[in-house]
Parts: sequence; C-alpha cells; structure tokens
Amino acid sequence: MSPTEPPDRTPPDRTPLDRTKLLAARYRAAADRPYLAAALYALTVVPTSRVPTMGVDRHWRCYVSPEFVDRTPVPELAGVWIHEVAHLLRDHHGRAARLPAADQRDHARLNIAQDCEINDDLLADGLPLPAGRMEPGLFGLPSGRLFEEYLAGVPPQPAPHDCGSGAHGRPGDWELGGADGPAGVGGVEAEALRRAAAEAMRAHRRSRGTLPGGWERWAEQVLEPVVDWRRVLAGAVREAVAWAGGAVDYTYRRPSRRTPALRGVVLPSLRRPLPSVAVVIDTSGSMGDDDLAAALGEVTGVLREVGVGSRRLAVLACDADVQAVSRVSAVEQIGLAGGGGTDMRVGITAALAARERPDVVIVLTDGWTPWPDEPVGCRLIAVLIGETTDTSAGAPEPPVWVETVRIG
Repeated sequence: MSPTEPPDRTPPDRTPLDRTKLLAARYRAAADRPYLAAALYALTVVPTSRVPTMGVDRHWRCYVSPEFVDRTPVPELAGVWIHEVAHLLRDHHGRAARLPAADQRDHARLNIAQDCEINDDLLADGLPLPAGRMEPGLFGLPSGRLFEEYLAGVPPQPAPHDCGSGAHGRPGDWELGGADGPAGVGGVEAEALRRAAAEAMRAHRRSRGTLPGGWERWAEQVLEPVVDWRRVLAGAVREAVAWAGGAVDYTYRRPSRRTPALRGVVLPSLRRPLPSVAVVIDTSGSMGDDDLAAALGEVTGVLREVGVGSRRLAVLACDADVQAVSRVSAVEQIGLAGGGGTDMRVGITAALAARERPDVVIVLTDGWTPWPDEPVGCRLIAVLIGETTDTSAGAPEPPVWVETVRIG
C-alpha cells in the first residue's frame, strides 16, 4: 500500500480489493497512453463497496468497488481508469458549476452527458470499456461534442452509475471530506496536472504523430485557451455605451425642481442623453459571411439589452467607399453592398459626419484596413473577424486608443 493512500475501508465480510490487479490496470493505462501517466498516478485509491464501479471526487480520490475489480478484465479496467481521470482533467465539475441551476441539480443527466463526451473519444482511440457504457449514439447524438452540447439531448433518467463530484460536482455520501482529507489534491495542483498532461499530449503528437482528436482539442484549449469573444465584445460595447451615457447636458424641456423657489427665473435641468451608436461593416471581398453575421448579431443584441434601440443605431456598409447607410429594426434588414478594396477610415469619417454624431463607433472588419492616425473624438471599437486578423501576417495593428476584440 502506498503511504499516501488510506487504509482499505472494505468491510471484512465483503470481497477484498485485488490491489495488484487494479494497479496493473493503471500501469497498463499509463504505459499505453504515457501522456496521461502523471494524472493517473496522482489519483488516490479509496476501496469501498458503496460504489458500483469506480468514481472520483473533485480532490482526485478514486473510489473503487472491490467487486467491480474482481469481475472486470484488466484491459477494461485500464479504460475505466482513463475514463475517470478524464472527468478531472477536463474539469467537468468546474464546467458543471457554470451551468444554469436546473441543469446542475439534475446530476444524473449531467453525468450521462459527461460520460458521452469522454466515451466517444475513448472508443475512437480503441479502448475497451465495460458493457453498459454511455455513448452519444444511444441518444441519437453526434460524436465529438462537449457535454454542454449533449445535455439538452439526454432525456431525464436515472444514471447507470455515479462518477462522483469529480464529474457533476455533487458529493456522494460515499466520498471523504474536502481537500484536507487523505491525499487530497488542491486546485493549484490540479491545474498543474492538467497543464502537464496537455504539454505531454503536444509532445506525443509531435514525436509520434498520433493523438485522439478529443484529447488533441482539449490540449490545445488548455495550452492556448480560446477567448470567449462574445463575452469580450459584449463587455466592450456595454462599457462604451455606459461611458457615453454618463455625459450630462442642460435642458429647458423639463425645468429644474428648484425653479419654484426662484420667482421669475426658470432653471434648466440636467439630462443624461441616450448614446448614439454607429456600426461600420467591412463589405470588402475578403469578409466571411458567417463570422460577420455572428458578430453583427451579437452587437445588435447587446445594444438592445442596454436600451439603444434601432432608432439610434446607424449601419454603414463600407469597402473602399461607403456603399449604404441605414437605420434598421432587425439584422435581416441590413443590406451589405460592396466587394471592392478596404478602407474603414472612410466609413468612420462618414459616421462622424452624420447629422446625429455617434458617441460610439463599432467597426466590423477582417483587419486589412488602414486606421485613423489620431483619436476620432468618440469611443471606437474594432471587431477583427477571421483568422487573417493576426497582425504577424501583415494586417495593420489598430492604434492603442482603439478597443479591439478579436473573433476567429
């Protein structure tokens, strides 16, 4: 028994844990998939007959049924080892905590969706798994997706087994205490293990040229995380609109409440104007329709949320010249004429020259455009769309005073 592992908690009248067989399965899993070795050997074994198979808590303790070990061949046990550590490496309990409350409470359905995310990758990698495993095909779902995408397609039903709080986040009554319990792994160490596994996968991919697609995507996400551009864009637009809306001006249309105290004198009141927003859309030939539609939909959605309706939203279609100017009530009404060269300075200048000068200008472009040489007198947000926005490939870098959000 390893000094880091707790004593065998199996009651004496039950099947004793065949630790040699169990650890032989872990050795096989680590030998066949060396990029998972560090994570596999970080798991602490806790024998218990209170779980039907195997499960993990969020502190990297692996609860093992002696009866399950006794009846399961070593190759299948190796697959279950990898299945359980995948819950922890993919941070399933952390991701589950970001779901709506109703989904979090349905931990059985959540566990099934998480198993589908893992098992389709393991089966594609040729790993044998015990009968009764959950797969996307059982629910008519495509393979290769994340559990958040599978969740809606999994009907309510009892879970075939409980993988523990390391999966869905809800501690089972068979789990030990928190990270201060026997050999618990804390959050910092867990993140280090995830990164070490991702780096080992990248090295394995370069040296041997093969890595299961699901693990390859996961490793790239860990080492080069994709920024949620929708959240960044929404934050930039909301912040800019709030900044512009913070301005105040005097108006006599509604006299000050102090006017009655001063006979014969009418005092103006302060008003907080609703910001005016202009969207300049790059309609040159290099723009991708799908990304452009997605970005424009996000912008208009955020503006509706913050109270800037279509009446105060000017849309300018521009390539090397302004092709169309409109005020619309829906994205579908926007006409995207153009297809020539690219100079977003023309669209920005036209937006600022409008009768109702905008407080915020949002430019949707692939980045292959010159930018104004100096600040334009309002908040300017550049939404750079597509893979060509990498300035190392030659696209001009927006000025430092331009708020920049990258998509793609």
